Amino acid sequence: MIPPAFDYVRAGSVDEAVSLLHEHGDDAKLLAGGHSLLPMMKLRFAFPSVLVDIGHIVDGSYVRVEGDEVAIGALTRHAELVGSAVLRTEAPLVALVAGYVGDPQIRNRGTIGGSVAHADPAADLPAAVLASDATLVAQGPGGRRNIGAAEFFEGYFETALEPDEMLVEIRVPRTGTAGAHYEKFTRRANDWAIVGVATVAGRVALANMGGAPLRAEATEAALVDGASIEDAAALAAEGTTPVEDMHADGEYRQHLARVLTRRALAAAS
Repeated sequence: MIPPAFDYVRAGSVDEAVSLLHEHGDDAKLLAGGHSLLPMMKLRFAFPSVLVDIGHIVDGSYVRVEGDEVAIGALTRHAELVGSAVLRTEAPLVALVAGYVGDPQIRNRGTIGGSVAHADPAADLPAAVLASDATLVAQGPGGRRNIGAAEFFEGYFETALEPDEMLVEIRVPRTGTAGAHYEKFTRRANDWAIVGVATVAGRVALANMGGAPLRAEATEAALVDGASIEDAAALAAEGTTPVEDMHADGEYRQHLARVLTRRALAAAS
């Protein structure tokens, strides 16, 4: 449970953090809340030689309306998402899902950028970001670029971010207060999702049903064609390849996906 030795550098700005990533390449990792990275380092699943602390970048945390979107700074903590009046009014799914992350201690330290960039397929916020059809803003040595949520998550703990890029902002379409819900099946309240379902504006995203958060495309298409919630939810597991572990086998996870999708769509409607 002791991580390998590493060097520690505190970045004072996004530009400095990106410069350090560019300098050290794959040997460097960003540290914000640390609730995903540090446990992996202790288990020797990750062994960066340089940790770049970005937790003190003062302008990295914000929630504000910009046109048709809500802009969320990547260093915004989960508890700030839960308490944001802007999110509750304009993009309530993100605020709702943030309340399911871990426990109060984790929510007061962890950041949305850290959770999304870590890309654990069982995590809550990646599913919310995907269901929201959000845009992820990355900054690298050449400037900023936008990545759609559907293209951002590439596999287990893998994203479209380059080694010298930092996720700096999440831009979520404004959906208003209607039609958003999250269902999460767990063994204990603060566990990772055995299966999770996030829905907003007719979009449905699944957590822990494959190597990355997935859109339930068959369900979404059925809803567009006028299918009932019951019939559309029955298609939620199509095309999924869920992991099998001590908590559930693949068949049970697919059953959960259908049940939770039905509940989420009913609640959202």
